[in-house]
Amino acid sequence: MAEPSKSIDSSGMDEFGYAQTLDRSIGKFASFAAGVSYISILTGVFQLFYFGFSMAGPAYAWSWPLVFAGQLMVALCFAELAGRYPVAGSVYNWAKRLASGTSAWLAGWLLMLSSIVALGSVALALQLTLPQLWSGFQFVGDGTGPYDFAMNGVVLASIMITISTLINAFGVKLMTRINSIGVFVELSAAVLLILALGWHVVRGPEVLFDTAGFGEGHDLGFFGVFLIGAMASGYVMYGFDTASSLGEETKDPKRTAPKAILRAITASFVLGGLILLFGILAAPDLADPKVGSADGGLQYIVLSVLGGPFGKAFLACIVVAVVVCTLAVHAAAIRMMFAMARDNNLPFSRQLSKVDPVRRTPTVAAIVIGILAVMPLLINVTQPAIFTIMSSISIVLIYLSYLLVTVPMLRNRLLKKWPLAADGSEPGFSLGRWGLPVNILAVLWGGAMTLNLVWPRQEIYNSVPPFEWYLQWGGVIFVAAVTVGGALLYRLKIRHQTGVLAEHAAAVAAHPSSGGAPQAAPAEQDVVDAKVS
Repeated sequence: MAEPSKSIDSSGMDEFGYAQTLDRSIGKFASFAAGVSYISILTGVFQLFYFGFSMAGPAYAWSWPLVFAGQLMVALCFAELAGRYPVAGSVYNWAKRLASGTSAWLAGWLLMLSSIVALGSVALALQLTLPQLWSGFQFVGDGTGPYDFAMNGVVLASIMITISTLINAFGVKLMTRINSIGVFVELSAAVLLILALGWHVVRGPEVLFDTAGFGEGHDLGFFGVFLIGAMASGYVMYGFDTASSLGEETKDPKRTAPKAILRAITASFVLGGLILLFGILAAPDLADPKVGSADGGLQYIVLSVLGGPFGKAFLACIVVAVVVCTLAVHAAAIRMMFAMARDNNLPFSRQLSKVDPVRRTPTVAAIVIGILAVMPLLINVTQPAIFTIMSSISIVLIYLSYLLVTVPMLRNRLLKKWPLAADGSEPGFSLGRWGLPVNILAVLWGGAMTLNLVWPRQEIYNSVPPFEWYLQWGGVIFVAAVTVGGALLYRLKIRHQTGVLAEHAAAVAAHPSSGGAPQAAPAEQDVVDAKVS
């Protein structure tokens, strides 16, 4: 059992009934880097540019500021929560403060499942870049066989997840050190790439209003394909809550985490938007089919514009971005599993919540997350369409989990129950009178984006033969099954055992006979009497 941290900075953890067992060593830049690396503009923009462009052409770039505006409303709500409750598994623990135990468990359950699938999806992005850097990275075949691309992607992703598991299991100091260096490289490369593409611009911004040829066969015209293309931006700009999920390991988290959340999403918007803009304006030929194909995209534009060594240097920076993004997604998934397990809310909770006494990190959870993330990748070998569905669904689950925070937060505002700081301490961030309108916009945006993401379109959920109804409706079916099944699992089984495990519980109140000294939770007690409603 890990001893409580010697740090006297519990930063509000006592309110949740938890002892400080994790290593509180993350500084301001590392906290900011965690949010930036999860969003990872170089990973997301380069991985999904081809998809957005193939759907809506150059005008798809307008989805970037649209998605930012909506997600900023969510991020502001999260910053306010992080300023009060910077606890591991942030979304889960916030929902626990704002709503019922069922809602809180569902928020954690959905985000944990989505993070596991997202971990594999991010690692697969290596296949889009590494073979373009050097053909030797195509370990399986020569890339022309029917399964070469998918199989090699699984091999590269599995290697990456294994490395991420080892780093995360070793300790948060190593993970954040590598992550911070990687983010510095990513941000520097993004700035240089913007300057380089800007220098090679060959057309004016009026091309962003060009919708010719796009949406002609869609029932809703260009608006219909724009909504589909907008998913390329929606798939990137999330995960900013990671800065708060690492709150238990962050110095002065009530002030650090909110700033990190807002800085991460703002920096990602500015740099990612400029890369999109100048990439489109600098592309030699927007009519080239490679611009809208999976084996081309923005990587193809960069190589075409900048040429040999310079182009490949930037692709190498994209690989760095994929690596640190994998580390961040893995770290966030670990904290969610750990947070739910120490509440005895998962099978094998005692093992999953175990903290290594030397490295002060949830080592078992790191290994389990790594194994679970590799398993869905195997589907990608022969059925990439199914894995694509799973990847799309994972984003839907993230937006749903966010709604399970912003909706009860809005309800509490309307009932005058928020904002409140239960311990009477000063919050690290507050929206003040802007809280209500921002919260309303966050809920409306979250609902609209969730509907757009889960909409059973053939272009998303059944884009290649065979065309089957159950594939097209796979998103709706899976989301409903996971949500309803998860709620039933919690109500019928898990809620009866919920309670903070003794080894993670904060000291109980002092008894008169003890001379005023706090009493530690008894070691033989399975769970502390801190039931979640």
